[in-house]
Amino acid sequence: MQCPTCKKLALPLSYFCNQDCFKRSWNLHKLKHTPVPEPQDDYKYTGPLRPGQVSAMRTVPEHIRKPDYAVTGIPTSEMDRDADRRIPVHDVEEIEKMRAVSTLSRHCLDMAHAMVRPGITTEEIDIAVHNFCLEHNAYPSPLNYHKFPKSVCTSINEVICHGIPDTTALCNGDIVNVDVSIYLNGYHGDINETYLVGTVAESSKQLVKVTYESLMQAIDSCRPGEMYKNMGNIISRHSEAHGFSVVRSYCGHGVGRLFHCAPTVPHYGKNKAVGVMRPGHIFTIEPMINQGTWRDQLWKDDWTSVTCDGQRSAQFEHTILITQDGHEVLTARLPTSPQLECLE
Repeated sequence: MQCPTCKKLALPLSYFCNQDCFKRSWNLHKLKHTPVPEPQDDYKYTGPLRPGQVSAMRTVPEHIRKPDYAVTGIPTSEMDRDADRRIPVHDVEEIEKMRAVSTLSRHCLDMAHAMVRPGITTEEIDIAVHNFCLEHNAYPSPLNYHKFPKSVCTSINEVICHGIPDTTALCNGDIVNVDVSIYLNGYHGDINETYLVGTVAESSKQLVKVTYESLMQAIDSCRPGEMYKNMGNIISRHSEAHGFSVVRSYCGHGVGRLFHCAPTVPHYGKNKAVGVMRPGHIFTIEPMINQGTWRDQLWKDDWTSVTCDGQRSAQFEHTILITQDGHEVLTARLPTSPQLECLE
């Protein structure tokens, strides 16, 4: 059945299994019917997207193990480590824990991917991710990290990264990045993908496809002895050959006991990143590629990063382990993973 109020208000239609399903969903669904007022301040948005309403931060049961910032919003252990730029070398036990949390993160992202369609709100995706984590006795890493208010990042169209889930409904023709990070047994997993919503313009399809290709080409070169700075050369070479630009403000990073640590992995060419890949290193590569300028700016929420010219941005991320003779993609796609629309 369709929601009659959505139809009356000419909103993107929502569908429900039956009347009982409609009643169970009503408290969340009715938020779609409340128009979001245009901002009354003088902030200059770069594109057509506007923030929706953000609900209160969700809670996590006491029995679930939490990172140090879960209560205070301040990742103390991460900040204490900032001055130490040594890249952690993980032992066998730590690698097994990273495999476990990375696989769980992949399953969570696949669940979120299956939800993406016109009419669904990013708030609904956030609720599903939050509940998935709790059901698996895990903590959603973004929640209260430097006071981020939600359990997942959802970045639509001109949003480069760190979009806050809210009442915004996805529309036919959008692209959306879903960035899942999970904390399990003392270790963080990190992965994201960009999805096509309904029928998308060829220019946006190409952007998403090239972004994915640039990530996979960089991963292919990962092995002991490879310099971290070369990731940016590979990504820039492929992306710029197709007329796109590479964001410079955000980089890949080490991940494990800490959400973010050494190494720093820039995605743009001719960068000055230090470090050489060694067995036991675990890090992310997560290029953000724009249709227009590489420059970015923040919304007033101090989280949502958007392109300065309002054109679209795409991103993909994997967590990589360096092995004795090459690499392992800890967040690799599974046989059960939904097909990436950009590769169809």
